[in-house]
Amino acid sequence: MINQSRAIKISVAILVIGNIYLGYNYLLATEELQKIKSAEAKVVSNEKVIDFTSLFIKKVLQADKEVDFETRLSLENAVRNLKDEEIMAQWSNFVGSKTEAEAQNSVKNLLGILVAKIQK
Repeated sequence: MINQSRAIKISVAILVIGNIYLGYNYLLATEELQKIKSAEAKVVSNEKVIDFTSLFIKKVLQADKEVDFETRLSLENAVRNLKDEEIMAQWSNFVGSKTEAEAQNSVKNLLGILVAKIQK
């Protein structure tokens, strides 16, 4: 009877220790998964920013003529797709520029923000 009681206590202790070990490993795995998801989201965000930056450079900065409506629409959609308030605000400053000097300054600021977003 005493041996059976002792065996039950040892079994319970082993099960408790096993559950603690598995719970700890579960927490570690959950934290690692969160880090991976965060890194993946950053990669996706960087790809969108790079795609927009490339489109902006090709269609606006390297343009030989005035930017047409379709190009402006595609750029507007691309910047909205970024879902970034800072970039959107600077884009609005650029689009709302009244003078060429103001537009050039807005382009510099926009490109600076885009590069900073990629570097983060």
